[in-house]
Amino acid sequence: MVNFNGTLLSQSDSKLTIDNRGYKYGDALFETLKVVNGKTFFWEDHYFRLMASMRILRMNIPMNFTMEFLEAEIIKTVEANDLLNSAARVRLNVDRGEGGKYLPYDDAKVNFNIIAEPHANPFYTIDTDARYTVDLYKDYFMAPGLLSGLKSNNKAIQVIGSIYAKENDLDNCLVLNTNKSVIEALNGNLFLVKGDKIKTPPLEDGCLKGVMRKQILELLAKDVNLFVDEASISPFELQKADELFVTNVIRGIVPITQYRKKTFGTDFAQKTVGKLNTKLRLL
Repeated sequence: MVNFNGTLLSQSDSKLTIDNRGYKYGDALFETLKVVNGKTFFWEDHYFRLMASMRILRMNIPMNFTMEFLEAEIIKTVEANDLLNSAARVRLNVDRGEGGKYLPYDDAKVNFNIIAEPHANPFYTIDTDARYTVDLYKDYFMAPGLLSGLKSNNKAIQVIGSIYAKENDLDNCLVLNTNKSVIEALNGNLFLVKGDKIKTPPLEDGCLKGVMRKQILELLAKDVNLFVDEASISPFELQKADELFVTNVIRGIVPITQYRKKTFGTDFAQKTVGKLNTKLRLL
């Protein structure tokens, strides 16, 4: 079942029209959520990121788009798909409705839709035997700026980068900005570990304002033995690192085990995912 503006519909009845602005112009935003046993992980962070993004895109935010209303609609959708007592991957999509060309109509109505599907792991785990190989994606570059950090439907680099990764037997690729700094992976934020120093690219470099990125930074800030820095990462630093890992809300922490000829450990990532699960149990 799909939730369209609060109405539950079957997949066959839920088709968007060809005039939908999300389809025609990418005039839409989305949040990918992990819901376990009816609890939406980090919902407050997702909600405020969505509201801030809607303001940046100058969408007319409906008065009923409160945190409580949207969370209730998420849970309603999860329950309608018989996932209330298990783990689910949920996508909340917001678009500017229909009509207009590049310029939307003055009375453009913002719509939302929600889909839910089963997800295997209720908590975050790391398979220490799994290999995860990455390389740089250099066909196109991300321009730093406020729009690059939005979770919008304009994901051309991520799409063609994923195709490139598959064609080259890679598990993921690392994205560069126009300054040739490494800013993120195709599907998450990047962290670099070198001794007791942890780096992640700053938002100003053009990386996604990731919800899991925020959680990891908060966890690391509590450890007085670590030096955490939001600073630009050059490609030359990657092979000098002890560990690299990717973060996103669905998988949590994904250690990179190989970049070109360099292999990496996973000890720090394993310890951090343990702290993350402990935090979740206290929510």
